[in-house]
Amino acid sequence: MPAPTKKTSIMFTLKDGTGSLARALDFFEKHNVDMTRIESRPAKRSTDYEFYVDFRGSDQDSSVISMIQDLKANTKELHYLNTKSVPWFPRKFKEVDLLTVDILSAGADLEADHPGFSDQTYRQRRQELASVANSCMAGQRIPHVKYTDTEIKTWGEVYSKLMPLYKKHACNEHVRLMPLLTDNCGYREDNIPQLQDISEFLKECTGYTLRPVAGLLSARNFLYGLAFRVFFCTQYIRHDSRPLYTPEPDICHELMGHAPLFADQAFADFSQEIGLAAIGATDEQILKLARCYWFSVEFGLCEQDGQRKAYGAGLLSSFGELEYAMSSKPTVLPWDPFVAGETDYPITTYQPTYFMASSFEDAKLKMTSFGDSFARKFNVRYNPYTQSLEVDGNVEVMPPEPSVTTP
Repeated sequence: MPAPTKKTSIMFTLKDGTGSLARALDFFEKHNVDMTRIESRPAKRSTDYEFYVDFRGSDQDSSVISMIQDLKANTKELHYLNTKSVPWFPRKFKEVDLLTVDILSAGADLEADHPGFSDQTYRQRRQELASVANSCMAGQRIPHVKYTDTEIKTWGEVYSKLMPLYKKHACNEHVRLMPLLTDNCGYREDNIPQLQDISEFLKECTGYTLRPVAGLLSARNFLYGLAFRVFFCTQYIRHDSRPLYTPEPDICHELMGHAPLFADQAFADFSQEIGLAAIGATDEQILKLARCYWFSVEFGLCEQDGQRKAYGAGLLSSFGELEYAMSSKPTVLPWDPFVAGETDYPITTYQPTYFMASSFEDAKLKMTSFGDSFARKFNVRYNPYTQSLEVDGNVEVMPPEPSVTTP
């Protein structure tokens, strides 16, 4: 007879006594009930520990009813836990493709104030690159893009302007990794690197990969990608009329700002922690996580050797804001996701407030604590061997719903 597929979750606290937990767990074996998870947590209002257990079976099964009767006789209290309904999220790596289906803005759909709005050649090129991104599938090689002389010149102007600033203002990890990207991925003033080369390099370093995307994603879908150590990356470049300005993430922002640090293990782990916190989160929690992402991965500062350094890609790809962030003009607060998650930010001006971490390891610990505050009734773990998310708990996944925009 096949094992029942339905999962049930219970919580119980034990009576005092040596071996009380062992006796409680023996009841699962006695009644042939397959336990799939056990987790202990300190009780909020006593010195007891609460035990959360998931098992296969229904509260209507005779074996489960008998087991619960035995447990109740040996525990202080026991409760069934309701099924947790959460927004849809991918479980397997191949499902990451589903995150790129809904694009908030893409291709040639430019706002009227975009420098390339009236340039039909530029808009057509944007559409071509959007088609390249849309053709990509998880696990496949990223198609080679032959960039035009105009695009390479634009890249070169950004590259030559930013590189001298990195030794002065970029965090040590970024400074250390840029030469490796030059040697392994073709970072040069006269060459726009290919995403496939960078993705292979990052995967060897930290397990991260790049995934081309045609435009902006919702914050939820973007953060879900980080949970799988996938960074969604644009391939188009800013308009050549204003090479030192872009109203949106472009390949200069992605490759100069983001990509190098994904080769650093501590930063990669920190970024994934934000993504894991997003799994099953409410829309309100996603908004808070998007703010945390903005004030860290995009515009984060860190203290190194007693100096203020930049690690956020929004700073590392903008020479103007990079220098501004190092001045006395903005407010700089200690990194605290509980504060950052409640802080709004402008997207068209320099940031009035930045958050500074003492280290990526410390930033990750604080991010983990913030994610734990969501009090999910299930745990999510990333299995790097199968590139999948393992979920402990009785979870019912709801259909996808509209979400807040990407940070």
